Amino acid sequence: MNNLDPQHNISLSEDESHVPTVLQVLPSLNGGGVERGAIEMAAALKEYGWLPIVVSAGGIMEYELKRIGVRHITLPVASKNPLVMYKNIQRLVDIIKEFDVDIVHARSRAPAWSAMAAAKKTDCHFVTTFHAAYNRGGYFKNLYNSVMARGEKVIAISDFIAGHIQDNYDVEAGQVVAIPRGVDCRKFNPAAISAERIIKMASDWHLPDGVPVIMLPGRLTRLKGHTAFISALAKLENDHFLALMVGSTEGRDAYCAELNELIKAKNLEGKVQIKGHCDDMAVALMLSDVVVSATTVPEGFGRVAVEAQAMGRPVVATAHGGSMETVLDGETGWLVPVDDENAIAEALSAAINMTSEQREAVATLARQHVVEKYAIERMCTSTIAVYAGLLGKEDIQATEVMDADDTGP
Repeated sequence: MNNLDPQHNISLSEDESHVPTVLQVLPSLNGGGVERGAIEMAAALKEYGWLPIVVSAGGIMEYELKRIGVRHITLPVASKNPLVMYKNIQRLVDIIKEFDVDIVHARSRAPAWSAMAAAKKTDCHFVTTFHAAYNRGGYFKNLYNSVMARGEKVIAISDFIAGHIQDNYDVEAGQVVAIPRGVDCRKFNPAAISAERIIKMASDWHLPDGVPVIMLPGRLTRLKGHTAFISALAKLENDHFLALMVGSTEGRDAYCAELNELIKAKNLEGKVQIKGHCDDMAVALMLSDVVVSATTVPEGFGRVAVEAQAMGRPVVATAHGGSMETVLDGETGWLVPVDDENAIAEALSAAINMTSEQREAVATLARQHVVEKYAIERMCTSTIAVYAGLLGKEDIQATEVMDADDTGP
């Protein structure tokens, strides 16, 4: 991300040598929206001249922090074991003191309890990002969830999540700030994708020429709606397609086997394939004709649908959660009822049978929609403005300098 003003470094004072330091705490770095948001914010903070530090249990995305020169500290913060969580408090206190941290930003419940206690012990500011509409339950379940609403500022990743917080938690006026998640519109940009990258992935995946590609990205968990997706594919009258489920299996071998059995039972062998983790999702989306988000529970934001639209691809998404805000129903995609195989099949049929003119119109509108509302720069600068306010610099605002149309490679 190179669109932020390098001269606009928010600091406590021009005379102070201390660099504002933000410690982000999250369970792991194994892929997903929480992880992506943390890395994007770390990059933005570094570019603004602040010091970002990330604490997690580690994972496949650690190399991204190393590549941009951001310090990562490995701690067992993914653990929900009360004893481990208690020990993490002092571990985080030691980090806060060593690096003179100003703000602790927690992005998940288990590490948030340790992070909140550590922030209190060190008089640090404590911020949370509320990523999901956590299921309500009994007293202890609701208490466990409530830590995400205890930040001095609680960042909601969509209006849907902001409403959920207001409806279910005791928060004060102005405590909750809605900042939609962002997408890197330079990375997810058709103009930035070289022919070599497309050819390589198409070859690696053995994609046949002239066959419409239907893609469902996301980790292979039941919440992503793979079974409804497969059943919908079996209902398509035109079987001239290839469907790809792209995402990390994370050891869920039994679930993968179950999906393969369903594919076989629906006579879709060879036409529906599980591709596993993909390191270049921009190219993967470029190779698709329609992208599906069939989540069975409402997602806080729904990055898949937004990244697909940034790549000019029509989307089919279940009509709940963040997708209700990010997908323009009937314009950039189709919103369908949850687990409705017939509705999914109908939408997929409409998508793969669009004319080239219709597809071009959707592509233009979809990308414009994302650039204007969900560019990563807007998320980062809005979040840094929240940090600046906590540090007593309300008069200093992080300004966006990216032109909405300046999204070329």
